Amino acid sequence: LVQLEESGGGAVQAGGSLILSCQTSGFEDVGAVMAWFRQIPGGRRQGLAAIDRDGATSYADSVKGRFTISKDRAKNTLYLRMDNLKVEDTAMYYCAADRIRALLKYYSDPVPDKINFDAWGRGTQVTVSS
Repeated sequence: LVQLEESGGGAVQAGGSLILSCQTSGFEDVGAVMAWFRQIPGGRRQGLAAIDRDGATSYADSVKGRFTISKDRAKNTLYLRMDNLKVEDTAMYYCAADRIRALLKYYSDPVPDKINFDAWGRGTQVTVSS
């Protein structure tokens, strides 16, 4: 059974930091492209950051320089460190896996569109207050 489970969300003041975690099981995430997305109610699911088999990363312009994606293969865990959080970062955050493509170079966009990802977690809420 393929599972992705996010944790680490919560409430934080603007300028603060959070680290999200995504525990994976049921598949070899070593060969997958992993990514973080976020979505606000009524909005589209936005790709934020992705990391591939070789450790290459890509970021959306809105989070570049503030968010860092990483993974610990031994722990089957994906991370998203979020610094200098802004009110507009408030959203539900999801991790996802594309188990078909292993490298970011196979996508046409810097951060792959959600349509490419076949496994998703249920999300963790991040709320940033002013």
